[in-house]
Amino acid sequence: MSNVIPEHIQWFHGIDLGEGVITPGFKANDLLRAEADVVFSYPVAGKTVLDIGAWDGFFSFEAEKRGASRVLATDWFCWGGPGWGTQAGFNHARAALGSKVEDKEIDVPNISPETVGMFDIVLLSGVIYHVTDPLMILKRAAEVTRECLIIETAVALLDVKDPAMQFLHSMPHNQDPTNFWSPNPAAVIAMLKWCGFRNVMVSEHPHNKFDDPVNPRCYFHAVK
Repeated sequence: MSNVIPEHIQWFHGIDLGEGVITPGFKANDLLRAEADVVFSYPVAGKTVLDIGAWDGFFSFEAEKRGASRVLATDWFCWGGPGWGTQAGFNHARAALGSKVEDKEIDVPNISPETVGMFDIVLLSGVIYHVTDPLMILKRAAEVTRECLIIETAVALLDVKDPAMQFLHSMPHNQDPTNFWSPNPAAVIAMLKWCGFRNVMVSEHPHNKFDDPVNPRCYFHAVK
């Protein structure tokens, strides 16, 4: 398939389609590749992977590239809901890459073993601060995770030792009405342990060096 990029697609992920063609994503390919090294520090080779909130699918395709036995990409907000993205980018990248990544349009609260099945590794990137009830969303993701749940999120209140979250929706600097909560790492860890994960590892996000150190983000690998 030709790697010519259709002009009508609004890309969020800068995806390398091969032959020197990289999609013009809002999130650059070099940052995404640095993130992937953090995300997949928990190996996915031979594992099944669920990517919740996949959008253009960079991490879905990367999991496949790194040897995952099966990958299911899911989204609703960007594929069929009110988000500014569509599924067109995912579909084009999948075809251009010759990928076998599966897709399912489903909203996060509807994720369950009955609707999507069980997966060894579940990725929940850039989701929990966009929902009104992050604990419920983490519970949903935990219910379909066999081994490891990988969370990526904006964080705040880093000087607060106890679990705490900042409510963003009414704050003057919040320019995205879909931003609701920014937890501190202690809150994410506490919620993940409440969801049944025994060990939670925190990793610094490449975003903090590449992009915006003023608005920090973190990765969390929660293992059952």
